Amino acid sequence: KDERLRQALSFEPLLVGGNPVSVPGIYLLIHWLERKWGVHYAMGGTGALVEALCKLFTSRGGTIRYGAPVEKVLVQNGEAKGVYADGQELKADVVVCNADPTIVYEQLIDKEHLKKNTPRAVRKKSQSMSLFVAYFGAKKQYENLAHHTVVLGPRYQGLLKDIFQKKVLADDFSLYLHAPCRSDRQMAPEGHDSFYVLSPVPNQKSGIDWAARADEYRDAIIDSLEERLMPGLRENLTTCFSVDPRYFEGEMRSADGAAFGIEPKLTQSAYFRYHNRSEDIQGLYFVGASTHPGAGMPGVILSAKVMEREIFGSVAEGEDLSTKATISNTWDSAHAV
Repeated sequence: KDERLRQALSFEPLLVGGNPVSVPGIYLLIHWLERKWGVHYAMGGTGALVEALCKLFTSRGGTIRYGAPVEKVLVQNGEAKGVYADGQELKADVVVCNADPTIVYEQLIDKEHLKKNTPRAVRKKSQSMSLFVAYFGAKKQYENLAHHTVVLGPRYQGLLKDIFQKKVLADDFSLYLHAPCRSDRQMAPEGHDSFYVLSPVPNQKSGIDWAARADEYRDAIIDSLEERLMPGLRENLTTCFSVDPRYFEGEMRSADGAAFGIEPKLTQSAYFRYHNRSEDIQGLYFVGASTHPGAGMPGVILSAKVMEREIFGSVAEGEDLSTKATISNTWDSAHAV
């Protein structure tokens, strides 16, 4: 019954974009999985994981085009035949898409090809909250910090209501602070430290003017960290920049600037998420946060395994897809994973 214990045992759904007060109890599995197998970190950070996946892809004969956002999925007779990007048609027998399915169905496929996932239908789906993330370096090492630190604010349920229901930017906040140098010294120069701090915020349906609010919000977060955890932070800052819902909506092309795809509520969980194999277009497959099994780094990576089974399970027995088909993986630089 202690409110502090209730907070400590319930905040994990925020890691996949869910409201801890209203998500299905199944998402308590996140807590159990972390207790069972721990939390893993890729040496070199997430960028090292991206580089490894790109190296694997190119070693198998794949080609990656950067700075070439897909403008259209080419469909003929109900089948995906490639994509239009970089000013040309790129033909393929199978299209694997790791962009936000809401945006793909709404903007990249002609409406006459859609029966289930029509623009009107996909826009009825509720999106997860967004994030404000500040990245900063310091010429001082804060050895008192662990690799992961959760900093809870003075309110819990009230703040969650502001983020998910009222969609207003509150004066207080709860934070997640990441200090990778605790596990990986290469993440900062000798004697220095590097961090990012994350604050859950409403998605773009809030109408918040981030152009006017971003700097003051970042300053408030830095001041709070200096007061509570990191004395002398401001005078030791070497760099500091941030991203907010505009980044997720613009560069990442995420519906409503959501940071975790569709919201993991009961009617949008498991089978009710976007399917990895399109119900409307044959040969069109999806991976990523909005698909099965869900958001978060492990879920996103595992969605590729689900997609693999869907593709190889859909070809005739004994047929070698790897020699027959060209899998189109044309993405813009923001959609590397």
